[in-house]
Amino acid sequence: MRVLVPLIAALSHVAVPAAEKPNVLLILVDDLKPAIGAYGDPTAITPSLDALTARGMRFDAAYCNQAVCAPSRFNLMLGSRSTSSGLYSLGSNLRKAYPEAVTLPQHFAHHGYHTESLGKVFHIGHGNHGDPQSFSSPHFKDLVIEYQLPESTGGGQLTREEGYFTNQGQRDADGKLRPRGAAFEAPDVGDEAYADGRVAAEAIKRLRAASERDEPFFIAVGFARPHLPFCVPKKYWDLYDPSRLPMVDTTTPPDGAPRCAIKVGGEITAYEPVPPRGTIDAKLARKLVHGYYASTSYVDAQIGKVITAVDELGLADDTLIVLWGDHGFHLGELGIWTKHVNFEMATRIPLIVVAPGITRPGSHTDQPAETVDIFPTLSALAGLPAPTGPQPIDGTSLLGTLKDPQVRVDDHAYHCFPRGGKLGRAIRTERYRLVAWTPLGQPNAAPVYELYDYKQGPVETKNIASQYPEIVASLRTILDQHPAPAKGR
Repeated sequence: MRVLVPLIAALSHVAVPAAEKPNVLLILVDDLKPAIGAYGDPTAITPSLDALTARGMRFDAAYCNQAVCAPSRFNLMLGSRSTSSGLYSLGSNLRKAYPEAVTLPQHFAHHGYHTESLGKVFHIGHGNHGDPQSFSSPHFKDLVIEYQLPESTGGGQLTREEGYFTNQGQRDADGKLRPRGAAFEAPDVGDEAYADGRVAAEAIKRLRAASERDEPFFIAVGFARPHLPFCVPKKYWDLYDPSRLPMVDTTTPPDGAPRCAIKVGGEITAYEPVPPRGTIDAKLARKLVHGYYASTSYVDAQIGKVITAVDELGLADDTLIVLWGDHGFHLGELGIWTKHVNFEMATRIPLIVVAPGITRPGSHTDQPAETVDIFPTLSALAGLPAPTGPQPIDGTSLLGTLKDPQVRVDDHAYHCFPRGGKLGRAIRTERYRLVAWTPLGQPNAAPVYELYDYKQGPVETKNIASQYPEIVASLRTILDQHPAPAKGR
């Protein structure tokens, strides 16, 4: 068994001996917006996430670099923004683009860590197969799309999204389009009937085994819910009174927003009973909102089991814990469902960092943070050299802010999204978001701008770029400090 020392002692050394290096538990949650009690959401029932937040620092201005699963996870694992790596799509191949890339877990492995992954870490599906090179042990894979009730799948058929996420495609061997699966189900089953419950159970086994080794561990645990479909045990649905769920007021796109900024339909239409075309009515919207919150409470319970194991195994004082949502989620705001846009609901994420002896329990900060910052921040917390690539490294260490919430290392967050042959690059400051849309591969073309002021709230209502050219010019100066976007790979 390793002889562990307090994390603060490890950070006091320039070169950290293996026996003193802190462990790392990285928790990834798919589609989790800050719908968490500790983030001020009055509806969310999330006692485990609330308790975890109370142990460390909550980042209130954290943003993903691209609001879609696979690219966002590449951002995390490479420390590279999509506009630097060129990895913009669900089917992007990491090792084809960067054969010699050193990912976050590989960086830790090079410095004496045993690295493992469970659940949804890299995006597997849509032609993507993860990255076995990143980990010391084989990946523990489980399902993202999963049903218990035969009626949810047209009598037990493989659905379109199941085909996508298992790399079997949307069509069967005869070329026939697979059926749509249900958007939600709530059977009276135990937690391990669904993948996240099994992933939590396996994570506990891995933590127990890791506690007996003499080398520090880096364990990445990825949970699928609240990603669609909202299939979780009935007891989590029963936590919520449907009549008390929050329903959005703004269900139309912002006035003056360019067409390329708006998402219509998309992922949500892959599920029954969502109309393939047309508007989601109020009754169905309430059911979908119910499913999202139930799924959030379900994943909260699974995370709680893992954190309890950390405590019971005596690992808490020597383990860095980071909880990260890969992107946000629209629940009907602006008439949009899920993600794939540059708006606030899709890009703002929960980011919680617990670093014993470094972060003050119950602290929070308004320091803007990006997904790409996690790689250099964890390296600094563990006393490792800063990452150097060979892939582009865009992240900035947030160690100073973790020690003092008032410390500022940057004044904005950066993100992007491609749509319709155009790329929208964006910066989010404390008050504004500027988006500049140009044709892909033509970064010098005259941009189409969006400008939103968040002084009155988080949901965009009007593109004010034409009204405030002086603010656009000022923010464009900041945006222009970033490199020209890479072509897609």
